Amino acid sequence: MRYTGPRNRLARREGQDLGLKTIASKSHANLLRRLNIRPGQRAHSRYQKYTEYGEQLREKQKLKRIYGLSESKLRNYFDRANRSVGNSAYLLVQQLEIRIDNVLYRLGLAPTRAAARQLVNHGHIFVNNKKCTIPSYEIKIGDVITFKKEKTTKIPYITSMIEKKDTVVPDWLERKATLGKVVEMPSLEDFRDDIDLQAVIEFYSR
Repeated sequence: MRYTGPRNRLARREGQDLGLKTIASKSHANLLRRLNIRPGQRAHSRYQKYTEYGEQLREKQKLKRIYGLSESKLRNYFDRANRSVGNSAYLLVQQLEIRIDNVLYRLGLAPTRAAARQLVNHGHIFVNNKKCTIPSYEIKIGDVITFKKEKTTKIPYITSMIEKKDTVVPDWLERKATLGKVVEMPSLEDFRDDIDLQAVIEFYSR
């Protein structure tokens, strides 16, 4: 099952901001203050030194939590990448990046992937003028992403995202106001999260 508990707890477990909270929000500020405090009863104990397996496990957990996936879903993505010809790390990242919920986040139309997933689940998103309600839907080159109705842009957090002037959209995407377009497939260089992908591949290859 996908985790539905406190997201700050996940970030504190990894000792890293995983992008699970809206930047500049009170919850995000609280996370930054307590990021080095572990969750649980032994909050002030030192982080243990991990074995090779333990380090691989932690990298896999971070990747799973960043994209908000269940264990079975991430495993399925790895199996698909491993069966295909090419760089397994790149193929895994590509599958994660072309999910519609991630694309909305990368376009700067949602503050977090969880918020983007909610927009999709509630039917606010159109892909090529057709309603999309599946967060794992994989976009293709040339796909156009828009909001279903203009009233969606009146949602306060959506309005603030649209008005932001410093949003950096990756090269494989293009955005004009509330319209996004996929111009090419993402490359491994487009993956900017602090994750050791090779450790994830080695974990699942055991």
